[in-house]
Amino acid sequence: MINYVRNYSFLIITAFVLNLEAKDSFFITREEYGRMLYKEPRGISCNLCHGPSGESNLIVSYKHKGLRKDLVAPRITNVSKDRFTKAIKHGYSIMPKYELTDNEIEVLYFYLSSLGEQP
Repeated sequence: MINYVRNYSFLIITAFVLNLEAKDSFFITREEYGRMLYKEPRGISCNLCHGPSGESNLIVSYKHKGLRKDLVAPRITNVSKDRFTKAIKHGYSIMPKYELTDNEIEVLYFYLSSLGEQP
C-alpha cells in the first residue's frame, strides 16, 4: 500500500512539474506542490528541522562542558531567493545540500514566501 501511495504521489508530482505553466488549469496548485516538497522532498523532510511553517525551530538540546546548548534551525520564510537557492544547492552551516531541480527550488521558495506573508 505504501509503495502504491508513493508511486501515485510521484506520478501526480511529475504531471504537475511538466505542466507548471498552466498554473490555474491543473489539479494541483504551486502552493500545494510546494507544501508537498516541504514535507517530503524525496524522503528528506524540511519541516523536521525548520518546523511545520518554516519558522525557527529547536532541533536538539544538549550539554557541552556542563552547559546547555541548543541547536536551532533558522526561520526560512523571510530569506532572499538567492540565499535560499544557495543553501539548497550548496548547504549552509549544518544543513546539507539537496539535489532539487531549479523548478522544485522555485516552487518551494514560493510556498515558504507565502507562509511568511501570513499574519
